[in-house]
Amino acid sequence: MHMTQRDGALDLLKWLALLSMVLDHLRYVGYSLDLLYVPGRLAFPWFCLAMAANLSRSRQVTHQWRYLGWLILFSAISEIPYRMFIPDHDTLNVLPTLALGLLVARGWQQKTLPSRLLAVAVLVLAAVFTEYLMFGVFGVLLPLAMLLVIKRPWYFSLLPGLICLAANQWEVLYYSARLGNSAAIPGIAACLIAPWLGLFLLRHARRINPPAMRRWAYALYPLHFLLLLIVRQIAA
Repeated sequence: MHMTQRDGALDLLKWLALLSMVLDHLRYVGYSLDLLYVPGRLAFPWFCLAMAANLSRSRQVTHQWRYLGWLILFSAISEIPYRMFIPDHDTLNVLPTLALGLLVARGWQQKTLPSRLLAVAVLVLAAVFTEYLMFGVFGVLLPLAMLLVIKRPWYFSLLPGLICLAANQWEVLYYSARLGNSAAIPGIAACLIAPWLGLFLLRHARRINPPAMRRWAYALYPLHFLLLLIVRQIAA
């Protein structure tokens, strides 16, 4: 969301979330890089936290609907590159989850009956179609959880940490940990601490001024799939 006064910590969080996402997707290039699953668990909660930060700092409805429009547009644009890069996909790309999460968080934030009813309706819809959403219904809940704790003491971050773990299929992670998978236990830890770590960055990295991440950054999502697909073809 465009803001006239940039927050360096927020831009840093977005860049780190993007880096975590790319590291996670490097696992599909063709090499044995399973440990990249661990930093990859930071990407989605940090994008959700960035969304919550934007919502908490700008209550202009026009900006929020524009934000939703960009998410929907690039959800559609990104689906083909996503399916090309991850052939065994079983969900949509991540942007529909973020778009639904934005509707839920914004609906709760507005505190009017129509907005609250919209949030509930979207959440019910997400629950019905959870198997088609990346991170499922818990992923849709995560932006709201981030919004609820963003101005609270650090220990409240345990709530979105638990939701993040649920969104990442904690049963599979727990079972993998019991089998001795080297990435499972660190992955569980990464899910639990990701919201706290993101909040720490937002509160203590404000003097850092990375390049501003503006609307053009939406294009990085489909483009990174295409670039990694080229890398996989070269490495094959």
